Amino acid sequence: MAKVGKRTRAAREAFAGQENVTVEEAVALIKSNANAKFDETVEIAMNLGVDTRHADQMVRGVVGLPNGTGKDVRVAVFARGPKADEAKEAGADVVGAEDLMETVQGGKIDFDRCIATPDMMPIVGRLGKVLGPRNLMPNPKVGTVTMDVADAVKAAKGGEVQFKAVKGGIVHAGVGKASFDEAKLVENIRAFVDAVAKAKPTGAKGAYLKKISLSSTMGPGVSVSVDNAAGN
Repeated sequence: MAKVGKRTRAAREAFAGQENVTVEEAVALIKSNANAKFDETVEIAMNLGVDTRHADQMVRGVVGLPNGTGKDVRVAVFARGPKADEAKEAGADVVGAEDLMETVQGGKIDFDRCIATPDMMPIVGRLGKVLGPRNLMPNPKVGTVTMDVADAVKAAKGGEVQFKAVKGGIVHAGVGKASFDEAKLVENIRAFVDAVAKAKPTGAKGAYLKKISLSSTMGPGVSVSVDNAAGN
């Protein structure tokens, strides 16, 4: 059996018996036990009542967290001419067309968000097997295939978070940093839960929001009341 460190053991003891708590209680507990040497990310995991194998039960969307993510998001934009210039002026970290495609094909992916103008999609489409598994493929449904590249870049840099249900109906995302004020974390969490709730697909049957858990990067998870998190 692997040896459990003092920090991990202390965190587990602090979380023991804490089930179905309010978002405020969970955030306070997580912050008080986030003792790593770096600023841990506060993460949310939601178990949804959907089967992602069916097209009418897919859940995906985007939400602008009111207090940002606390993360420096690197943005790549596929664009040419004036749109490429707009992307650069808006703060995009990487801008290109065929040259960027070749860079990505070569295995260099040093960005967290990928945006493309519609005319670039034939080029970007060749990267589906590379970008798809990393959830980086531009998609008009989440605003990353657009002519408004400047706004898309600013949104990505300003705390916009994409979400997508994966196998088992799980949605996972970072919703801030442990150094954030409790009130700001609570506001971000509720904004994220609200966005996922509004993205309920037509094919979902029965209970949609089944379970919600919060944790920090190095800490254990704590389940929160679905009704409380959803603001019901």
